[in-house]
Amino acid sequence: MQSEATAPKGLRTAGIVTAVIALGVIAVGTIGRAGQSDAAQSWSDARAVPVVHLIAATAKDAGGKLTMPGTLQAWNAARLYARVGGYVSAWYKDIGAEVGEGAPLGRIDTPELDQQITQARADLTSARANAALAKSTAARWNDLLSTNSVSRQEADEKNGDYSVKAAAVEAAKANLGRLLALKQFATIRAPFAGLVTTRNADIGDLVGPGAATQQPLFSVADVQRIRVYVSVPQNYAAAMRPGLRATLATPNQPGRTFPAKVVGNAGAINPNTGALQVQLVADNPAEVLKPGGYAEVHFDLPDSPGAVQIPSSALIFRAEGTQVALVDGDRVRLRDVRLGRDNGATVEVIAGLSPNARIVDNPPDSLAAGQQVRVAPSRG
Repeated sequence: MQSEATAPKGLRTAGIVTAVIALGVIAVGTIGRAGQSDAAQSWSDARAVPVVHLIAATAKDAGGKLTMPGTLQAWNAARLYARVGGYVSAWYKDIGAEVGEGAPLGRIDTPELDQQITQARADLTSARANAALAKSTAARWNDLLSTNSVSRQEADEKNGDYSVKAAAVEAAKANLGRLLALKQFATIRAPFAGLVTTRNADIGDLVGPGAATQQPLFSVADVQRIRVYVSVPQNYAAAMRPGLRATLATPNQPGRTFPAKVVGNAGAINPNTGALQVQLVADNPAEVLKPGGYAEVHFDLPDSPGAVQIPSSALIFRAEGTQVALVDGDRVRLRDVRLGRDNGATVEVIAGLSPNARIVDNPPDSLAAGQQVRVAPSRG
C-alpha cells in the first residue's frame, strides 16, 4: 500500500514563516501594552501625590486692635420715687436742668402724714404726763415704804408702773421722729450734682404708696464721667486689665474720638454669651457722651511676645487639637499650635510656630503626617 503523500516543501516553509510573524506581532503587542500600562501607572501615581502651596508665617505686629460695641452709662444715676403718699403740689426742675447736690426738685403735699404727726405729738405729750404722774407716785410710795406704811410689793408695783410709762415716752418720741423723717421726703431732692434726665411729676398727681402705679418722679444723672460696658470675647479676656487704653466713637459725634481706659471687669465669663463684661471710664467735660447711647470701642491691645500671624485657612482642626502642616523635603509634618487672638481672616499663633516658618495653605482634609506631597511653585 502506498504511503500518504507528504506536504510540499514550499507549503511547510510558508506555514513556518506565518507562525513566526504571528508570534512577533503578539510579542510586539504585549510589549506595547506593558509599556502603556507602566505609563498609565506612573501617571496615576503622580496624580495621587497631592500638590500643596506653602506660605510663610509672619511676625506679629506690636500690639493690635479690637473693636467692639459698647453701652454708655452715667457715672452715677438715680431714679427718685415718692417715699410718702400724697399729691404733687409743685415741681422745680425739668429735663436737662443742671442741679447741685441736695437741690429741691419737687414737693408733695401729705395731708394724711401731717395728721399722723399731729397725733404723734399728742401721744408724746400724753405719755410724758403719765410718766410724770407715775414718777411722783412711785416717789411717794418709796417714802411710805421707809416708814413701813406700805408693803414692799406695793412700792415695787408703783416703781414698775413708772418704768413702763417712761418707756412709753421713748416709744412716742421714736414714733414722732419716724414720721418727721418721712415728712422730709415730701421735698424731693437731688442726691448728687448732675442733670435731670426725666420728669414724670405733674401737679395734682397722686404719688407714693397710695398710688395705683409707682414710677420715678425724677431721674438724675452725673455725666461728668461716663461708664462704658463692653462684652469682650473670651479669647481677649486676658488682655482686659485695668489701665488698658481704648478710644470711643459715637454716631452723634462723627469723626471724633474720646479716650477711655479699662477700670475693671466682671471676673467671670457669661455662660450665655461666652463673653467677659468689661467696664471702662471716659471723661465727658462737654457732656457730649450721652448715657444710654451706643459707642464703638477700639481697644489698644498689648503685644503677645513671640506671636506670629497666619491665615485662618492654614489651620487643621482634629481630635488631637489645632495643628498646622509643614513640609520636610517631600513629606508632611504636623505641628501643634496654640492660638491667640482671632482676627477673622488671620489668627495669632502664640506658641508652636516661629516667624517665616513655611506652612501648607488650605491643607486637604485627608492630609496625614508622613504623607508625600509635591510643593507647587510660589504664586507670583
